[in-house]
Amino acid sequence: MIYDDLSSILRGFSVSRSVATTAVAALLACNGAQLLCQTQSATSTLQMPGQMQDPTRPEIQPRLDVDRDPIPSPDIEEIAPATAASPLGPAKPGEIQKRQDGIYTMHQDVDEVLLNCAVVDEKGRPVEDLGRSDFRIYEDGVSQATTSFIRQDQPVSLGILVDNSGSMLDKRAAVHAATVNLLRASNPRDSTFIVNFSDRAYLDQGFTSDIGALSRGLSRVDSKGYTALYDAVAASADELSRNGKLPKQVLLVITDGADNASRLELEEAVGRVQRLGGPVVYTIGLLYGADKDEAQRAKTALERLSAETGGIAYFPHSLEDVDSIALAVAHDIRDQYTIGYRSTKPPNLEGYRTIRVEAAAPKHGKLIVRTRKGYYAKKPATQQHTQTAQVINQ
Repeated sequence: MIYDDLSSILRGFSVSRSVATTAVAALLACNGAQLLCQTQSATSTLQMPGQMQDPTRPEIQPRLDVDRDPIPSPDIEEIAPATAASPLGPAKPGEIQKRQDGIYTMHQDVDEVLLNCAVVDEKGRPVEDLGRSDFRIYEDGVSQATTSFIRQDQPVSLGILVDNSGSMLDKRAAVHAATVNLLRASNPRDSTFIVNFSDRAYLDQGFTSDIGALSRGLSRVDSKGYTALYDAVAASADELSRNGKLPKQVLLVITDGADNASRLELEEAVGRVQRLGGPVVYTIGLLYGADKDEAQRAKTALERLSAETGGIAYFPHSLEDVDSIALAVAHDIRDQYTIGYRSTKPPNLEGYRTIRVEAAAPKHGKLIVRTRKGYYAKKPATQQHTQTAQVINQ
């Protein structure tokens, strides 16, 4: 159950401090109980004295490259229309093509389930030479036939969430350096946003591939207050669902303690992520100096967030370990398979469905597949659609 007063959480982040000093704030009532701040450029929104507003003129929309609050929840899935035909001919489900206008597209049936799968051997080493026939997919215990299969380094929409509570003050410099190294080791076509959170979540850098801009977003440190981790994860999943242009989506959470300020519970945050299509969640828990009971609560929560979505929870023993872990996350994101299937269940049967994926190949021993554990089925649309991603020119 999500409480009635959570609409501001699921609508988005708090106003970014990067624009708060240069913006005009308009207070908007939320459910008659809360106020959110909408920021816009002062030069574009202020009216001159005596100037009348013409109701027949189109409303001036805020710039999309300016961080602002609220960010609406993705209640309706927006499908990007294909504006130019591909010169390569009709695409098969799961196939990536480049259109004439520079847009990369992945063709996906609306009732196709896409899984991002990482495969490792018993020693934890990535296995990168598997084929479609090496995988077995089960939904609610029933075997499913694969409809698409991709093994390549695909760019991702990535959200990086960094704990900005008071206890993180002496850790932020090391976390900043490690995160920048992760960005440099990632696919250069990734599109990333930065969220700093304490008792509220701030979108300090919107989607970009500019490492300099992302580094500046990470630099906005005012460590204070409490830790509203679950609220930040839910709002960030909303941001990915609404504005992430790449079909492969990831969240990375870095924190040093248990949640003590969210209005969402852990189960609600996990459910929200799953209902939005399930971005993979990686977590790094800097719990080595925390109280024993708090550390255990935080460890349990971070492991749950990662395990349910196909990610990994890391718990370094010191700050010196964070850099190597960040690089491991970057490589894990890039070394994955994307597999699609159509459920054998009736398409109009809604509800939660469990997923299990197995892999076996003659020249490998026991293989471990990491992917999301399930999804919420939705009633399919009546036609196919194409997911699109604008990719930076190489």
